[in-house]
Amino acid sequence: MRGLLAVFRREFAAYFATPVATVFIVIFLALSGTLTFTLGQFFARGSADLAPFFQFVPWLFLFLVPAITMRLWAEERRLGTIELLLTLPLALWQAVAGKFLAAWAFCAVALVLTFPLVVTVNVLGEPDNGVIATGYLGCLLVAGAYLSVGAAISALTKNQVIAFVLAVAVCFVFAASGSGIVIEFLSRNLPFLSETARALSVTERLNGFSRGVVSLADLVFFASFIAVWLFANTLAVEHRKAD
Repeated sequence: MRGLLAVFRREFAAYFATPVATVFIVIFLALSGTLTFTLGQFFARGSADLAPFFQFVPWLFLFLVPAITMRLWAEERRLGTIELLLTLPLALWQAVAGKFLAAWAFCAVALVLTFPLVVTVNVLGEPDNGVIATGYLGCLLVAGAYLSVGAAISALTKNQVIAFVLAVAVCFVFAASGSGIVIEFLSRNLPFLSETARALSVTERLNGFSRGVVSLADLVFFASFIAVWLFANTLAVEHRKAD
């Protein structure tokens, strides 16, 4: 565990050693606030809740999370420091988990900084803060899912741009697979895939959390999803280690 914590501290500190943290957080806060209060018709809805915010978060993370993960392993490979990292006295899974948890913690910080939205709905009405809390939990799990995908893809290439584009594309598949358009298309043409697509959709899974429902099935889905992609991440790095 000491090796995992060392990697975690190194990676987490690295975000704040460059403008990456500031740019990411400012963009995320600006877009989430703007979309919630404008396109989400926060005031016109006449309801004191954060449903519009939870609706837009997966799509914001779709672009912002890959921007975080694209450097996790691609930068190590480009600079040649991945060989140094892999020769340190720590297990490979500790390096993979440490980098992932550092990125996840960074996303958690970004979500915490949206607290003015929570304050606003409590000032304007009497929201169910339990529902808001579960909604935030769902958003954190969505971030973890995207991060695991992005980290695995970053381990496959030295080019950060390629890592970003591929991560966005793969995450988009899991985000859009539960949308009405996709489900309707599959129901008409490939009905045997419609339920599978819905089950694999991270946005569909988030809906339950945003309604205040913490389902064991949803928790298992996110845990399994993250574990599978972190395992793929480990295999990709192990392959590089064998080269």
